[in-house]
Parts: sequence; C-alpha cells; structure tokens
Amino acid sequence: MQQTIKNNEFGYLGNPSVKRDGVQTSFTKEEILEYQKCMQDPAYFAVNYVKIISLDEGLVPFNLYPYQEEMFKHFKDNRFSIVLACRQSGKSISSVVYLLWYACFHPEKTIAILANKGAVAREMLARITLALENLPFFLQPGCKALNKGSIEFSNNSKIIAAATSGSSIRGLSINLLFLDEFAFVENDAQFYTSTYPVVSAGKDTQIVITSTANGIGNVYHKLWEGAVQKTNEFKHFRVDWWDVPGRDEKWKQETINNTSELQFEQEFGNTFHGRGNTLIGANHLLAQQSIEPEFIKENVFIYHQPRKEHEYVMCVDVSKGRNQDYSTFTIIDVTTQPFEQVAIFRDNNISPMLLPDIIYKYANLYNKAYVVIESNDQGAVVCNGLYYDLEYENMFVESSIKANALGATMTRRVKRIGCSSIKDLIEQGKLKINDAQTIIEMSTFVSRGNSYMAIAPNHDDLMMNLVLFAWFTSTDIFQALTNIDMKDMLYKERLKAIQDDMLPFGYVESGNYEKDKYTKDPDGNIWFEQEWTGNAKF
Repeated sequence: MQQTIKNNEFGYLGNPSVKRDGVQTSFTKEEILEYQKCMQDPAYFAVNYVKIISLDEGLVPFNLYPYQEEMFKHFKDNRFSIVLACRQSGKSISSVVYLLWYACFHPEKTIAILANKGAVAREMLARITLALENLPFFLQPGCKALNKGSIEFSNNSKIIAAATSGSSIRGLSINLLFLDEFAFVENDAQFYTSTYPVVSAGKDTQIVITSTANGIGNVYHKLWEGAVQKTNEFKHFRVDWWDVPGRDEKWKQETINNTSELQFEQEFGNTFHGRGNTLIGANHLLAQQSIEPEFIKENVFIYHQPRKEHEYVMCVDVSKGRNQDYSTFTIIDVTTQPFEQVAIFRDNNISPMLLPDIIYKYANLYNKAYVVIESNDQGAVVCNGLYYDLEYENMFVESSIKANALGATMTRRVKRIGCSSIKDLIEQGKLKINDAQTIIEMSTFVSRGNSYMAIAPNHDDLMMNLVLFAWFTSTDIFQALTNIDMKDMLYKERLKAIQDDMLPFGYVESGNYEKDKYTKDPDGNIWFEQEWTGNAKF
C-alpha cells in the first residue's frame, strides 16, 4: 500500500519519514480497515507494515516465525509476561515491534525500555525509530519529540529508554515496563524491589521480561521458576533453539564445536546452572534458595534483624571505591547450626575512608559483631579507621606483636583453606545463604589455575566474604567465640572429600599410592601419610 502523505512539509524536524505532530491525515476506506486490523492484531501489524534490518539483506519486511506470532499474542493476552529464549532467536526485535504497536494504538500510555546498560536500551529505541520511519503515515500517530532517549507521540503515549537502576522510572506512571536480558542485570534484586511497586500500582499495567539464561539465584531465574510452578503472576513463554528455522542437530554440533557444550546449554539450550568448574558443586548451587530482604538501606540488605544473645560475625572485603570492584560485607549468625547469612552490604562507589562508619553502625547493630576485615591494600585503611578512629575493638587481629596486624591478610594459604572450607560448609548444609547476589557469585566462582575466582565480567566480592568467613571458622579464635571446632567437625564427616578438594589448590600427583592415615599439624591442617611409588609436588 502506498503512503498517502510523505514529504518534508509534514515530516518531523526535516525527517520526511516521521509524521510530525498536528498533521491531519485523510484516510481512505481501505486504510481505515487496515488500521482496525493492525490495532487488533500486533502480528498482522508486524507482518504487513514493519521493516527491520537484516544482516544479509538490509531493510526487509518483518516475516515472523510461528513462535514470534505466538509471542505477540502472549504479550497481548497477559499482564505479566516472562520469556526465556535462546540466543539469536529474535526475541529483542519482536519485543521492540510489540512496543511500537502498543504505543501507536494505545493513547496516553508510558512505555519504559530498561536494559543492563543505557546504551543497550537506547539501541532498542533506535530500532523502534527505524520501524516507525518505515510505517505509512496513516498508521503513525504523529511525533511530538524524538531523541536518543525517548519518543513522544501525538496520542500522548511515549517510549523512554534507560539503564536498570532504582531511580530509572521513579516518579513516573508506567503502563508497560520492558526489561531486556534481565538475567544479566547487576543489582537486579534492588532494582526489581524498587521498581515493581511503581508498575504494579495500576490495574492494567504490564511487565514484559525477556532474557537468555544466566545461571541460578538471580531475580530472573526466580521469576521464571515461579512462573513455571505457577507461584507468581507471571506467564512464561519459551523459545528453544530447535524452534528457530534452519537449526538442526548438525547446526547444534557445529555450534558446540565452535564454543563448548556448557556454553551451548546455557546460551542456546535454556539451561539454568552454574559452570561445570565452580567451587560449589552444581547440585548444591541449584539447591540454593534466596529470600526477599526485610528491608534495604544504605546498600545494606537485611534478611534477618539481630536477635538478643545471638553471636554474629561480619566479614569485610574492601575495594578502592571507583565504580569497579565492590566493597562488601556479609554478616553471619553463628549461634546455632546451620550458620545463616543475615545481612550483606555491596557498594562499588563508597570510599574506603567512609566504609568504617558503615561497618561500625551495623556491627554494633548486630550485637557488636566480631569483625574480620581483609587487610590487603585498602583494607588496612578501613581496619585503622574502625579500630583507632572509631575505637571498635571486637575485630580480628592477626598478631599481638606484629606491626600493622589489624585484619586478616589474604595469602594463598588463607584463600586455599577458605575455599576448601566454604565448599564443605555449603555442601554439608552447615551455612545457609539468603542473598540472591551471593548465590549468583557462587555460581560464577570457578577454578583458575591453582585458585578460584569469578568469571569475567562477574564479581566475587561477596564470595570472598564467605571464603574469609570459612577460613576464620578454622581458627582458634572462632572456636573460643562459639565453642565449635569446625575443623574436626568438617574433616571427620568427609575426610576423603577433603583430600579431593585439596587437589585444585596446587597438588599434582605422578605415580601411585595407598592411603594410610592422616595427622593434624599445629595449625589444624589435615595431612595424609601416604606411601608413594612416584613423585609429588606441592
């Protein structure tokens, strides 16, 4: 169908492809019928009037796959939609076309596109703009304003694009919220907690969430599982790799050969799991269940408030506070077993000079919690500020005679013991984790050489809180504090597993041996006495 009006006189700010506000369009009888069909059916609108950019062919009509037609109907029929889709399935372009349809045919609506990064959200808005430019004028509502961050239409509907943060849509009345690749959003729990009330306040507001799988424990994973199990209001929609035309077993094998089976399962197989070489076993990661915080304040997530006569340990990891790594602390109730994570702090902007005040406040709140600070680098500044300036004395001191002995030095030995011990604590059910972000970091904390660290671009600051805590449980100070000998308890329950756990931390064998017995050194470490027929290196 030919466009009836399209020239510079009626275009928006010199763009002849976008109808400006106030232009009166005369409809033919045929155009009226087409308008009605498009208004009733987003799939019809997409197939007949939307054009998209193809990598191979340039600007082409949007020929929908069957599952894309079903996706449009799913969005239209459900107030809360969540989509799990394999990589390169066209979920993003399907979503933005639906958002354009919604804005064109629903007056006085505000649509928010939020993505992990503002640039990604603006790129999606650019796709909407491209589709808008190629619509006939009789379908365009007219444009009041168009820029990189928003589009405002003559029907008083508008589309805004921004990064996911607690303030992204604060103060706005949102009718349709679209969250792209939500499984990859940092601080997702904080964002969703602050955002959901804004959207859910209206009776007809919609939420559309799409993503590829990205491990377990994050808010997206929780919402998806709830939708599948029908324990929340979301309706789930799934796109698997075999739904996409042209993908068969041959394509699958070629993709695995060019990547890995693990990567294929997560990116194309819609599989939720941690990495195969995680410190914590996959089955134990899948068993982790986060809970909602009782409240959030000053980037502190409180899961359980302090209880009288309970003992708490706070472990602290300090960054430089330059929007890179996070300064974190984790508070753990060590009164009874299993120990339980009751609060966390996570902030990548706070200065080490200000962190002692936050630690002081919440350590006192939790019954003067025993504070263990990693003293490497900026940690020494925090240790001194807390001990000397604020006069907080209930904290770990490495040595009574060593200068600058406040806090714990994260040596290779400390990390090795901490990693081995936290694995046992988690897998033997002796430590309960409540924080979703901590669970995410557990699922991306993997073997690298003779140690463990986060897979880039993930962080491991909260995980290092746990490693530090687990190491601390092996000390005499912890035993005196709690009257619990964790070393004996853990090692007696799983001696053989302890031996296996030590292998990734620098033990390389060559030859055969027979296990005889074990002894414990003055530091409490377990050493197996073995008869060797080959060589061993430590």
